[in-house]
Amino acid sequence: MSKTFMIMALITATVAAAMIACNSGSASGKTDTDIPVDQKVKRGEYLVSIIGCDDCHSPKRMGAHEPEIIPELRLSGFNKAMRLADPDTAQVNRGWMMLAPDLTAAVGPWGMSFAANLTPDATGIGNWTEENFITALRHGKYKGVKTNRNLLPPMPWFVYKNMTDEDLSSIFAYLKTLTPVENVVPAPVPFSELNNNSRK
Repeated sequence: MSKTFMIMALITATVAAAMIACNSGSASGKTDTDIPVDQKVKRGEYLVSIIGCDDCHSPKRMGAHEPEIIPELRLSGFNKAMRLADPDTAQVNRGWMMLAPDLTAAVGPWGMSFAANLTPDATGIGNWTEENFITALRHGKYKGVKTNRNLLPPMPWFVYKNMTDEDLSSIFAYLKTLTPVENVVPAPVPFSELNNNSRK
């Protein structure tokens, strides 16, 4: 009888511990929804500053020593006003990849791709939900819709997919605080069209 009592006590203690752990949300006792918005935005700003978002998504101009981000266009993607020469696809066939002078466009075996507008304008991520954003970075899907085409190189979503939901949520929260920039980024151009010089 005492053995049965001890087993029951052990089961009760285990269930109680599990309930406490589930209700705590995390080791710190905070869930993502408990994190103050300003703290979340600050973390998002920090992450954006260290994972290279500006490298491809921010238009730049040549400064005294290096390309410098154009502040009013920051994170607005390939600038629709930029004019690029036709790429030399023969070089791609020899194994090279090419980048626009400000790194917002790339040419490779997939064709020509353009960095997306990440500002909260309707031409950027203004109409996106957090779920769209996480789907885009977790599954590499255009506009964060699972049935859409895959994101094209050089977007390293296969690296960013390893970030936590909290990290991705924080980045999204920060991007939503940016000044919206109206900038319609061109659609990608397949390599076959570049080869045929049919790009307008």
